[in-house]
Amino acid sequence: MIAIVGGGRMGRGLARALGEAGERVELASGRGPGAGEAADVAGGATTVILAVPDDAIATVARGLAERGAVTADQVVLHLSGLHDHHALQPLVPSGAALGSFHPLQTIADPDTAAARWRGAYAAIEGQPRAVAEAERLARLLALIPIPLPPGAKPRYHAGGVFASNYLVVLAAIAARVAEDAGVDPSLAARIYLPMMRGALENLERLPPAEALTGPVRRGDVATVVRHLAELPVAERETYAVLGMEAVRLAEAAGLEAGRVAELRALLRAALP
Repeated sequence: MIAIVGGGRMGRGLARALGEAGERVELASGRGPGAGEAADVAGGATTVILAVPDDAIATVARGLAERGAVTADQVVLHLSGLHDHHALQPLVPSGAALGSFHPLQTIADPDTAAARWRGAYAAIEGQPRAVAEAERLARLLALIPIPLPPGAKPRYHAGGVFASNYLVVLAAIAARVAEDAGVDPSLAARIYLPMMRGALENLERLPPAEALTGPVRRGDVATVVRHLAELPVAERETYAVLGMEAVRLAEAAGLEAGRVAELRALLRAALP
């Protein structure tokens, strides 16, 4: 039996997905009045998964340890993308195998978790027995397990912020720029979405340097000059920061050295 401690979207989504995959699952709250319930559920499980906020992992682990709810024959995993298995430090004396299991996919609706996870990736790390169980769970959920070396979680997680959270931020910036250009606000948030989907489809097939399109990739200095001149200060600086990274990719893809140097100088001059 798998005990999931934490009744948020991730905990409920994981419970439903594992149940659909044939596992017996029990879900319990992790804090407050539910702490005793969590200990009771954990005590009857072979694997305990803490699906709680990052800042609650150690607190919940301590509560389980104080109640003697975890023993040496169990595996305990948490779902944080940032923290590794050392976040479960209070459970070390129990002798349980400790690890972390982070499905690399956003879950807004627990009912869609199983479908959203199929074909996505899951970062796993920890003690050997915990890693083996995390790999088993990943494959059960049709996730692709990615073992991480010690100390890698913060950088790995920052990459996820760039890929997911900042993609949303870029969409918001694009919409704001479109509104400034006179596009109806009801359309501004949507007009670039097909382009974004197209870019993601390109990345499914190609490495970033080959998937890059646009004026930087073409070495179109005059277009970049015009963009920088038209954008407000905040958007201009963001454009320049991202443009420097685009130049790096364009150079790797074979953009002529003179154009690379010209673009770098132009974009660097727009940085604060």
